[in-house]
Amino acid sequence: MLRIAVPNKGSLSGPAAEMLHEAGYQQRREFKELRIVDPGNEVEFFYLRPRDIAIYVASGRLDLGITGRDLLIDSGAGAEEILPLGFARSTFRFAAKPGTANGIEDLKGKTIATSYEGIVAGHLEERGVDASVVHLDGAVETAIELGVAEVIADVVETGTSLRNAGLEVFGEPIMKSEAIVILPQARTHSPGGTPTTGAGAEEPKVQQFLRRLQGVLVARTYVMMDYDCRVEQLEKAVALTPGLESPTVSPLHNEGWVAVRAMVPAKEAQRIMDDLYAIGARAILTTAIHACRL
Repeated sequence: MLRIAVPNKGSLSGPAAEMLHEAGYQQRREFKELRIVDPGNEVEFFYLRPRDIAIYVASGRLDLGITGRDLLIDSGAGAEEILPLGFARSTFRFAAKPGTANGIEDLKGKTIATSYEGIVAGHLEERGVDASVVHLDGAVETAIELGVAEVIADVVETGTSLRNAGLEVFGEPIMKSEAIVILPQARTHSPGGTPTTGAGAEEPKVQQFLRRLQGVLVARTYVMMDYDCRVEQLEKAVALTPGLESPTVSPLHNEGWVAVRAMVPAKEAQRIMDDLYAIGARAILTTAIHACRL
């Protein structure tokens, strides 16, 4: 069976379970469950702390995992990103009292508090900045007020908590993160040729799993659009709805009319409907796509 790590709590947990459910996989019914088997899909899911997932996957004991890009990089584990999943997006930035610093070059000699020591230390080293990094678990906003550090580095979503603490972000973002699928960096073999790590990216089961998740991502991004239009307006209509390869066009009973079906980006659907109506298309409908394979 394919062995997959899933976040057991936090902002990654719910969306990850929802995506896996949409992809056709069984998910746990009780929060206390740490492992479930989906025999129909030949998959075994392990519910682990998000921070630990990269380490487990890197060990080769698990074939794949869902975690955050920030957690993967911070861990320094030998696992690699193979598919971004588009949820739990965040930006990692420096923040301090106004006037403390304007850019990373101003951090020389300062102390920086963060829960992501690996990310911050690596970022500073890459840019040749000599600064001290203090590791704190949990909220780090109070580190400056209590004199533990002069600067913090943390995940920033709206920035409200930073403003409430009298802090402001500065400089370029350290990194942008989102949920990702990871797998072991490389397969190693024992002298007898037996793999000692998990399944590789080209394994059929891994590819099937990735296709399913990619199908969910596409289904969330597109809608199916159907409409009727006059034959003489067909070229203009098709230019608005080219589909992925080409739209489906079928003749209607009334001569001179055709029915058209195509996938269109969900965020542009309303504008496309307006443009189709303007050229004479009618009976314009959109329907959700629950799954697909491209």
